[in-house]
Amino acid sequence: MSFNSFASAATDPGTLAALLAAGACFATVMTIAQPMLQSRGFDNRLKSVASKREELKRKNRAALAGKDTKSVRLEAKGFMKDVVDKFNLSKLLEDEKLNDKLTQAGLRGPGPTATFYFARMATPIILGVLAFLYVVLLKPELAGNIKLLVVVGAVGVGYYLPGVWLANLATKRRDSIMRAFPDSLDMLLICVEAGMSIEAAMQRVGQEVGASSIELAEELALTMAELAYLPDRRQAYENLAKRTNHPGVKGVAMALTQAERYGTPLGSALRVMAKENRDMRMANAEKKAAELPAKLTVPMILFFLPVLMAVIIGPAIIKISRMQ
Repeated sequence: MSFNSFASAATDPGTLAALLAAGACFATVMTIAQPMLQSRGFDNRLKSVASKREELKRKNRAALAGKDTKSVRLEAKGFMKDVVDKFNLSKLLEDEKLNDKLTQAGLRGPGPTATFYFARMATPIILGVLAFLYVVLLKPELAGNIKLLVVVGAVGVGYYLPGVWLANLATKRRDSIMRAFPDSLDMLLICVEAGMSIEAAMQRVGQEVGASSIELAEELALTMAELAYLPDRRQAYENLAKRTNHPGVKGVAMALTQAERYGTPLGSALRVMAKENRDMRMANAEKKAAELPAKLTVPMILFFLPVLMAVIIGPAIIKISRMQ
C-alpha cells in the first residue's frame, strides 16, 4: 500500500466515523467499569500505606536496636531506570522540587522519579520525530522556516508536557481531598470528643471517607502510620500539609501541632478549623459560580447564537427562495 492510499484511507469520513464510534464505545465501557476500578484502587492504596507503615516500623526498630541494617527503601528497576542512570538524566534534568511534586500527585518512591526523568527525555524526541514526519510527508508544501518552527515547537511542548501532566494530576488530587476534607474534620471532631485518640480517630475517618475520596483516606492512613512511628509527632502533621499543599490542610496541621506542643484542647481546635474549611469550600464554590457567565460567553457566541439565528432566519430564507 502506497503512502497516498494510506493517507486517503486515514482521512476517509467512514474511517473517521468508525474511529469516533470505537472511542465512544471505549469511553462508555470505562465509565461503567470505573466504580469497580476505584474500589480496587482503594484496596491497592491501603496496601501501599500498610507497607509504608511496616517500613517505618522496621526503621524504628533498627534505630532502637542500634544495629546497622540494610535499608528497606525500595530501589527502582527496569528499562527506564537503566536509561536514566546511563545518561545521568537526574543531573541533566534536575528539578529540586520534583519529589514534592510527585508526593503531592500521590506518586511515591524512586520508581515515579525515574519514570518522570525518562518521560522528560523521551517525549520531546517522540513529538519532534512525529512533527518532522508530518511536515515532510503530509505537508511538503510548507516553507522551510515554518517546518523548522513546527518541529522546534513540538520538541518544546514535549519537554514541558510531563511537568504539566504532573501539575494537573496534583491539582486533581488536591481538589478531591478538599471536597471531602471539611466533612472529614467534622467526623474527626466527633471521634475525638467521644474519647478516641487522634490515631484511632484518623483510622475510623479514613474508613468512612474512602468511598468519597480515596486520596484523603490514603493521606489519613499515612499520617496515622507516621504518628505511630516517627520520633516527632509534629513532623507527621507537617508532612500531611506538605503532601496536600493546601491552605486549609496547612491550618489544620498547624492547629494540631500547637495542640501537641502546648496541650490545648484538640476538640476546640478541630471545631474552629472545620468551620474555616467549610467557609473556604463555600467561597471556592461561589467563586466558580461567579466565573461561569464569563466562561459561557465564548461557547454561546460560537455554538448557540449561530443555531439560534439559523432557526429564526432559516424559515424566512426558505420562503423567499420559493417565491423566486
